[in-house]
Amino acid sequence: MHEMGIANSILDAVRAETRRFPGDHISKVGVKIGELAGVDPDSMSFCFEVLVRGTDLEPLILEIEYCPRSYRCRYCGGACSAPVDDLTCTFCGAPGLQFAAGDELNLSYLEVEDGTRAAGA
Repeated sequence: MHEMGIANSILDAVRAETRRFPGDHISKVGVKIGELAGVDPDSMSFCFEVLVRGTDLEPLILEIEYCPRSYRCRYCGGACSAPVDDLTCTFCGAPGLQFAAGDELNLSYLEVEDGTRAAGA
């Protein structure tokens, strides 16, 4: 289950940002996971929750944006999704779409609360 390692890497990045901004609280972290990244979003969420539980980062929320695979037509430039066995452009009908996206695994954002506000001051 490599999702545990990925979740741990996300938390390492969060902790690094926490050290950069002492007094602030990171409340949410967003990641983009592509359809072809080989990561199960449900497994990732579960692993993340297990790693956060009982730590100073609790109640950190993980928000996952699932990114389906997409292709770009090299003739008309249109972007579309297509089944792997039929890479025909849905706009112009040209064959041979080029892979454009769907293998992402990116940390996309951190939502930070000012320490004074989070403390109720």
